[in-house]
Amino acid sequence: MSDDKGLDYASSGVDIDLEGEAISSLIGSLGASARPPGTVGAPVDLPGGFGGLVEFGDNLLALATDGVGSKLQLATALGEYGGVGIDCMAMNVNDLICVGAEPIAFVDYIATPEPDPVVHAALGASLAEACRIARVTLAGGETASLPGIVKELDLSGTALGWLPKEAAVTGENITESDVLIGLPSNGIHSNGYSLVRRLLEVTGADLRAAAPFDTSHAHRDITRFASSAPDSDPSLGEVLLNPTRIYVDPVVDLLLACRAGEGPCQEGDIHGIAHITGGGLSNLLRLNPHVGWHIQNPLPEPPEFDWIRQHGNVEAREMARTFNLGMGMALAVDSAASDAVSDWLNSRLPGSRVVGHATGESHTVTHADERIVFDTY
Repeated sequence: MSDDKGLDYASSGVDIDLEGEAISSLIGSLGASARPPGTVGAPVDLPGGFGGLVEFGDNLLALATDGVGSKLQLATALGEYGGVGIDCMAMNVNDLICVGAEPIAFVDYIATPEPDPVVHAALGASLAEACRIARVTLAGGETASLPGIVKELDLSGTALGWLPKEAAVTGENITESDVLIGLPSNGIHSNGYSLVRRLLEVTGADLRAAAPFDTSHAHRDITRFASSAPDSDPSLGEVLLNPTRIYVDPVVDLLLACRAGEGPCQEGDIHGIAHITGGGLSNLLRLNPHVGWHIQNPLPEPPEFDWIRQHGNVEAREMARTFNLGMGMALAVDSAASDAVSDWLNSRLPGSRVVGHATGESHTVTHADERIVFDTY
């Protein structure tokens, strides 16, 4: 790598700014809902929300749709699909959690150049495990063979959740005194893989060889391939394909316990929840348009992030905009309840703790590393 020009997401094929402009154009072209306000199926306004909400009597239904992305290309290169169903589930149900919903059902969509019974069996087993972890029903799905359109396997899905109407987590009650609690990630999760694949091209790293760094990290395990020798060190491919963490346990359990008056806080003390996906730490700006955040005590990073940073010569801000850097989800909590909530979460997911707080710096994210500043998502 050149000393003066490191890798970034845009040069690897994904321009986050352009993507944001395209999404804004799409939203701006959409018409009003066919369902009038107050009727079943009518949309519920949730600016910046990670999932969509619709009216359903005394309750709300929540929907989220997403895919695995180019992480699938690494899985295809290795012929290892054991984790991708979990990735697909996580990218969806973790978004539902952010609006206060309990996920209940999931449907998948598989597009492929040609059907392969062996691959489809592996995907089915992975999706079954994902349903177990997320505690949802696989309610159906679709498999499409699209030669000439699809060149490689693609997997996406849609998750359905529900919540009482008064229980929506909207971010509107966030104040400058709120505390930010971080939940540890399992690694890269399912974002930033265009940059990862570009780095693999540049370095020539072997996905099947032992990872070129110490893979140990206090708050995660590496899911080994079935073909791996049990006493071998984890391969680079195993580290990069480690499945995305599903946060139903503990976050949904926290919401339900607090809703029932049996948790570490009152239901209204949890003001916002952010899934740290594409856009990295700038996702915090989606919680409330009038509040900023400072992360003074970031969670420890799994070692693969330092490997990417060093060998790709990736700048600090670019790393924090592309990857989760060890924090897969963050909760904005009333300061009076933050210690109790943090302790409760840590008892269920070790490594969870207070990482920062809201600030008066309107709509800006700052960090212990002064190079990391975001004022737009």
